[in-house]
Amino acid sequence: MSEVVLSAETVFAPVRSQTAFEETVERLGTAIKLGLLPPGTCLPAERELCARLGIARSTLRQALTALGQSGHVYATRGRGGGTFVSDPQPPADPPSPEMLARWRETCDERLAVELGVAVLAAERAEPADLAMLDQLAAALEGLLEDFAAYRQADIRLHVGLAEAAYSPRLVRAMTEVQGAMTDLIAYIAHPAQVLASSNAQHRRLLAAVRERDSQRAVRTMTEHLQGTEHVLAGSCRAADRNLDCCY
Repeated sequence: MSEVVLSAETVFAPVRSQTAFEETVERLGTAIKLGLLPPGTCLPAERELCARLGIARSTLRQALTALGQSGHVYATRGRGGGTFVSDPQPPADPPSPEMLARWRETCDERLAVELGVAVLAAERAEPADLAMLDQLAAALEGLLEDFAAYRQADIRLHVGLAEAAYSPRLVRAMTEVQGAMTDLIAYIAHPAQVLASSNAQHRRLLAAVRERDSQRAVRTMTEHLQGTEHVLAGSCRAADRNLDCCY
């Protein structure tokens, strides 16, 4: 058997293990940040949430306490009580130098996830999935002057496309990578004409998925993501000159 030699960077890459508590905080926090759990949403009851997340009640309570301390959720008692997503949400922190330095790695991860989703959605999407995605693309047309609302609908479209691929693991991966991208995307300007062009790409992507044309779906998705990456490259080079944080 031939010997496989891996680089030291691969062998000794940082270990990123999470406890159930950390993963729960990140999972719920990301869903809130992305608007998948909008402000005012009442979370499921503890028993149901523990069963769905596969965690102990003590772990869930610790995670909800941490999210409450950060201002993302709050709890009320009595009839009609429960744990609710805060409205308004606490202001987002600006991207850290470390996050900006990893912008290309984050974009690479997004590309891998989104292209896999495009292929599988083209193979598996049902008419009901496409109808929902078409509604989101139509809604985006009315949000070109409101980037915050546009971004939340955009996230729902991309996550919805992952759901149309019928791969729960890809849905989780899409949610995680959208969370990582959100902080970077908020760092760049988004004039209405850029958002209109982006949504035109959404329309072409959905047309390819509807026609079961996975190759065209991949090409369109690649074009869609490269536009964001190109703008990020310029922004991070500017940050490199000002903050010495990017490459």
